[in-house]
Amino acid sequence: MIHVNDLKNGMSIKFEGQIYQVLEFLHVKPGKGPAFVRVKLKNLRAGSTIDKTFNTSVRFEKAVIEKIEMQYLYASGDKFNFMNMETFEQIELEKDQIEEQLKYLKEGLSVTVIFCEGELLGLILPEKVQYKIIDTESASKGNTVNNATKEAIIENGTTIKVPMFVKADDEIIVSTKTGLYDSRV
Repeated sequence: MIHVNDLKNGMSIKFEGQIYQVLEFLHVKPGKGPAFVRVKLKNLRAGSTIDKTFNTSVRFEKAVIEKIEMQYLYASGDKFNFMNMETFEQIELEKDQIEEQLKYLKEGLSVTVIFCEGELLGLILPEKVQYKIIDTESASKGNTVNNATKEAIIENGTTIKVPMFVKADDEIIVSTKTGLYDSRV
């Protein structure tokens, strides 16, 4: 059990049947009344964030989070296969478990899979990933008045906005956080 005064940023706890990660905490000792702790928690199952205030006698159960580096192998219908690069063990994830990350997955991509006691909590993609442009319209001269970007389809089928100078078969870097073009390789 973890005492509320021992909480640290990044620590994972179980609270009200959910698994949370501590984002911020503040120990407050007012002039009158007992001390308390304000905590900002991220629900690792739902992805939502809550703010809670606890008195200093509260204790939590520590959640044991396991982060495993895996490589995305292939998709088979609505199932996506990943391999642990150390043990070569493969797991299969459902489409609805990784819906948010699907548009940035490509075969051979190294990702971090997060588990808590065997339960999948999420998938962390690298911050920036290199893709090949499969198709894009050609730039028309002088068309930079309104918007100097155009749509392009990257190798996994996702459509993103790229600058006018990018052409088919170019290698580009895309931010998986924002979904925006970052640079050309």
